[in-house]
Amino acid sequence: MSRQETIGVGAGAAYLGVDRVIDLGPLHPAAHGAYRLRLRLDGPDDAPVVAEAEPLVGHLHRGAEKLFEVRDYRQALALANRHDWLAAFCNEVTLAMAVERMTGMDVPPRALWLRTLLCELNRILAHLAFLTPLTRTPSGEPTPGTTAAQRGTSAVQAVMEEATGGRIHFMATRIGGLREDVPAGWTDNVAAALSTVDREFPAITSSTVDSDDFRSRHAGIGVLSADDALELGVTGPAARASGVDIDLRRDDPSCAYGELTVHPVLGTTGDALARVSCLVGEIAQSVRLARECLDRLPGGAVNVRLPKAVKAPEGSVYTWTEAPLGVTGVYLASRGEKTPWRLKLRTPSFNNVQALAALLPGTRVADLPAVLGSFALVVGDIDK
Repeated sequence: MSRQETIGVGAGAAYLGVDRVIDLGPLHPAAHGAYRLRLRLDGPDDAPVVAEAEPLVGHLHRGAEKLFEVRDYRQALALANRHDWLAAFCNEVTLAMAVERMTGMDVPPRALWLRTLLCELNRILAHLAFLTPLTRTPSGEPTPGTTAAQRGTSAVQAVMEEATGGRIHFMATRIGGLREDVPAGWTDNVAAALSTVDREFPAITSSTVDSDDFRSRHAGIGVLSADDALELGVTGPAARASGVDIDLRRDDPSCAYGELTVHPVLGTTGDALARVSCLVGEIAQSVRLARECLDRLPGGAVNVRLPKAVKAPEGSVYTWTEAPLGVTGVYLASRGEKTPWRLKLRTPSFNNVQALAALLPGTRVADLPAVLGSFALVVGDIDK
């Protein structure tokens, strides 16, 4: 006989049983946002299984798209990196590209290569943020892989801060390029940071995808089929783990990606293990791409001179890029003023979270931590 129970996930909250609620707060600051899952459970009391799952979002909604409409294009960049704070730089670039495309602005080559380099460093940071807790034991104890992931994160974070002055909201992108050039000696520091990630990488993999215990706990659970991924608009590592061969860095390159060779990291099984494997594989590829950007970085200016007020001509444009969690897009409609008439965001987590309704049924409640930990989301990217 089935029963209705509600379990809150994320933000440190859990709701167990019909008459018993354990609530640690719906907006816990230590989480990547707050969302809830309403689950209907079947099966015996000692081994319940998820029969239906419904993601409940909206806790973090702050009306970013309406705020865009009362800011000029340069001010709008301050909001563009706040919905997915783990992909802040990538989001800045996507919005800047929309304005540049509408105005016919040519971005200097050095700025394009630096944007590409910083996007790949940002991708490494984002993936490490999700992998670090996965390196811990099931009881939460740190492993050598946890320390290795933290060292890699610190190294990349340091060069991002050095280049931009920002820790989370980098605010380095400007319409027409970058705010300023990177400091002297920065490229050497980036090379050293990438070497740190390389050096720590074996410990990370040995605690995750190369560990027999980890593989046994994650293989075959939380399966998302390729058909479901396509139907729900799932993109990024979550889709590629199911065999969906889409990566805009290769398929519709922007910045300097057209000069680079990108091989999407693909899985076939679509389970929790495949999703973690894709995150791990993408870190290795981002290290390679970042090194190539360093080797091919040209000299010259990093921005163009702008008028006092940037005005996009009347019309509309859509730009998209491959952010760490998937396809992020900007639909910009202008009436020729210095503020957008409409600025609509296409964020990967908004589509991706819907996949939980497809992949959770059939999952044992005991396996929920492993499945949900493998499915990377930033809730601000949903409740934009």
